[in-house]
Amino acid sequence: MTIREKREALEEIIAPRGFKSRLSRGRVYEEEPCPIRTCFQRDIDRIIHSKAFRRLIHKTQVFLQPEGDHYRTRLTHTLEVARIARTISRALELNEDLTEAIAMGHDLGHTPFGHAGERALNEILADSGGFSHSEQSLRVVDRIERDGRGLNLTYEVRDGIRNHSSGRERLTLEAQVVHLADRVAYINHDLDDALRAGIITEKDIPDEIICAFGETNSSRINTIITDIIETSRDSDTIEMSPGMNFAFSSFRAYMFDNVYTNMRAKSEEKKVLGLISGIFEHYMKNPDKLPPEYRALAEEDGLPRAVADYVSGMTDKYAVSVYNELFVPAAWQIK
Repeated sequence: MTIREKREALEEIIAPRGFKSRLSRGRVYEEEPCPIRTCFQRDIDRIIHSKAFRRLIHKTQVFLQPEGDHYRTRLTHTLEVARIARTISRALELNEDLTEAIAMGHDLGHTPFGHAGERALNEILADSGGFSHSEQSLRVVDRIERDGRGLNLTYEVRDGIRNHSSGRERLTLEAQVVHLADRVAYINHDLDDALRAGIITEKDIPDEIICAFGETNSSRINTIITDIIETSRDSDTIEMSPGMNFAFSSFRAYMFDNVYTNMRAKSEEKKVLGLISGIFEHYMKNPDKLPPEYRALAEEDGLPRAVADYVSGMTDKYAVSVYNELFVPAAWQIK
């Protein structure tokens, strides 16, 4: 018996509704199983070692190019989602490896400048099917990584990555866990970052939010996680209790009204549209300037989609650097 087979045997402790590695539908392209790792462990490793995963450290979460070392990036968000999701999965006796793989890959397709960048590309591609970071995350693992060969992940991980956003049906309970963990993570760490940035103060947080969730970031997260575990223990779905769901919706509405649409926090968004539009149009007019792997994608999937692939993969700093190189005159050119 290989190490992998021993691990698969140990998965029998997973509750009957948890997903077993040995039952995976497999990969897009058939491969020999790893003798050491289960298929989902293997997917975690492939995601973490990918170029797209490394770039997440320089992609904005909410605040555009914040000054300070303690604001969340897309990478730290991903790690927080993974830890919350594993906690829930372990408590509910689900497959922690499948959960972690989905969590680690769920935001690989996110643009520079957070959701502002996503909205910009969605507007630019309105006549070409639009742009969604969840769809792009699947495209990253299927079509872009490894110079167009993709990571060849399992069906269940790919399903969870594509369907982690709201309004989607998910194949496994583990994918449902990641969907909720994503919401729990971002609503709480965005509040924490907004307090750090001075967008709001502790006194601005409504009493009903404090009463429902607690006074600290850790207590708020613990309150929601505990409710999800208790509500989902004997359920066929992963969900919050009705009372917690109502309170969470109020919490989210407060964040949209006071943080996500706050003029101070979003004062730079118009510049994001101009920057991304400028870069996008440049490569549409000069496709020969695209890196070779994206020119290959253009031949198969069309130039607009390939340019979107390239632009969406940029980090915040790299996008600014490219824009400056293309459109801002160098000092020696100024008379």
